[in-house]
Amino acid sequence: MAAEPPGGRAYNQVMEEQVRLALSLEPLDDHLIVEPVDEDVETRTGLIIPQSAEAGCLSGIVTAVGADANGIDPGDKVLFPKEAGFDVRLGGVAVKVLRRGDLIARVHD
Repeated sequence: MAAEPPGGRAYNQVMEEQVRLALSLEPLDDHLIVEPVDEDVETRTGLIIPQSAEAGCLSGIVTAVGADANGIDPGDKVLFPKEAGFDVRLGGVAVKVLRRGDLIARVHD
């Protein structure tokens, strides 16, 4: 009798499905996929403000780009307006689908 896979057969099937979901989103034209980065801001007095409480823009890492999204590559860190794009959840991971024109800047750390 074969040994049961770690986590059980049902668990492994769910994990494989999540991987397929994450890989199945391909941006078209000038769209791109950005995984938002949670960055808290600390004021000069030491007060920590969560990014979700700030007005303005968010930052994230580009994970995929459409054929017409010129000048942006996967792995780039970018700034974009909080209201821009569409929120999508893939395999438990929250991502944003944005147009290239929605980006404000590329961040160089």
